[in-house]
Amino acid sequence: MMIEVCPVGEVRTAGDGIFILRFRSPRIATTIRAGQFLNIRASEGIDPLLRRPFSAYWTDKTDVEIVFHVVGRGTALLQGKRPGETIDVLGPAGTPFGKDNSPFDTAVLIGGGLGVAPLPILTRELAVAGTPVVSFLGGRSRGYIVRDHLENLHVATDDGSEGFHGTVVALAERSLTTTSFGRVKLFACGPMPMLRAVAVLARKNGMPCEVSLEGPMGCGIGICQGCPVELAGEEKKYALMCKEGPTFDIRTIRI
Repeated sequence: MMIEVCPVGEVRTAGDGIFILRFRSPRIATTIRAGQFLNIRASEGIDPLLRRPFSAYWTDKTDVEIVFHVVGRGTALLQGKRPGETIDVLGPAGTPFGKDNSPFDTAVLIGGGLGVAPLPILTRELAVAGTPVVSFLGGRSRGYIVRDHLENLHVATDDGSEGFHGTVVALAERSLTTTSFGRVKLFACGPMPMLRAVAVLARKNGMPCEVSLEGPMGCGIGICQGCPVELAGEEKKYALMCKEGPTFDIRTIRI
């Protein structure tokens, strides 16, 4: 993990109120793994005070991209960044996907809204390993679907403006029951109601599953204790999302 002041390359529109910010950091770009996150200071002052956590959305040899929806002051400041301005980045933080070594033939990726964020790099890592990938992505409408760098993509929208009219988990479940993918492992990121539905789907079908949780990670290094996750075991009651997570095997947590 490192703290680095990084120059912004561009901020581009990716959907309805959704933006992708690209910044230069060869050290982060070449070390971060799918599921890890970056804690970014949105301004040089103390307003807003806390850093904002973002999954790495894409990297090349020198640059890193994050994807975000403008929902408050911090993300509005990031959206307003211009090329050559800088952001203060802490990372890579957290633990990546890969907590369960159960054998599987096909990776099924499920993303809800901007839960798509860790999936492109995960797709690339799985491709390098020679693992087939099928992706399911859901959003409120077509304007909330960010689809770059995904493979074999199936889309669900709440309003039916693109693809399946309904939830992304319902679409994934339908596909899993009508298509033979061999042994499947689920990887998911999105809002908690979606992740609970994914966990039910995985348990019902006996599929290994890892999820990436979204939550307030103010410090990003485990000091503030602001991101507890309830564990399923009895010896230890809680883990910290920013340290033991944000990725978890669903068998180890209560969601």
